[in-house]
Amino acid sequence: MRIGELLQKRGKSLSFEFFPPKDETGLDNLSEAAHRLGGFRPSFVSVTYGAGGSTRDKTTRTVERLCRNPSLTVMPHLTCIDQEWGELRGLLQNYRSSGITNILALRGDPPPGTEEADRSQQSLRYATDLIRLISTSDEFSLGVAAYPEGHMSSPSLDSDMLYTRDKIAAGAEFAITQMFFDNRLYYNFMDRAGKWGINIPIIAAIMPIHDIGKIKTFCQRCGATLPTSHITPFGNGQLSPEESQKIGVELATAQVADLIANGVKYFHFYTLNRDSMVTRIIQNLGLASYGLGDA
Repeated sequence: MRIGELLQKRGKSLSFEFFPPKDETGLDNLSEAAHRLGGFRPSFVSVTYGAGGSTRDKTTRTVERLCRNPSLTVMPHLTCIDQEWGELRGLLQNYRSSGITNILALRGDPPPGTEEADRSQQSLRYATDLIRLISTSDEFSLGVAAYPEGHMSSPSLDSDMLYTRDKIAAGAEFAITQMFFDNRLYYNFMDRAGKWGINIPIIAAIMPIHDIGKIKTFCQRCGATLPTSHITPFGNGQLSPEESQKIGVELATAQVADLIANGVKYFHFYTLNRDSMVTRIIQNLGLASYGLGDA
């Protein structure tokens, strides 16, 4: 199933993101969570890829495990920074052999402790380079990242839109946003995209807040804004996990409800390899109808 074609045809989507666990116990737990979320018949599930390919083997193993579930269309993330062409081509060939037909193509970040990426002639530097490499054949449907607040490396919002348009021109068929908590950022991004002639499906990525401290750290790393309205309900951070998750579900439910009311029909949930919070949000909003079960 090619995701780009599916999104264009259906005009709506429900999908989930997982990350590669550190050990077999974590992989078993992820598989169980994915199985339960698979009951919503998502358009696809994605698996992240660590900085500089640091989780390449774990990502591949996770993709292989999820592919055992015939009801799931699995999309690996793939980054290019600090990785050589030969390595990337080999990984793509393995994915082809496994029946993978979708890739989320990203620039990625250098490995931790590395200030700059490899600038050798054998190392790709940007997501656009990776898209061009993969697009030499028509075997994959390619997705890319979109940044409602602009990528941290972009000097301006206009520059960010130019880079986004370049990725589409190189072969990207759809995009998934970075997490955002203020919907105005997404609406403003979509307005800019329209003015730049960008009309591929752009999926809104939702991060339910399970731990306010960890989310603050995530936001600092990626440059996402965490509004005061999303911090205040957690008080001094002394809430129990159950209390924090209840607030997180309420905030995410309200966020998605507003997006739906404003015509958004593509949703991608960061699961953090858990299913309970995402399940409650989907049930609160009747989002199961965005999955493949509602043709």
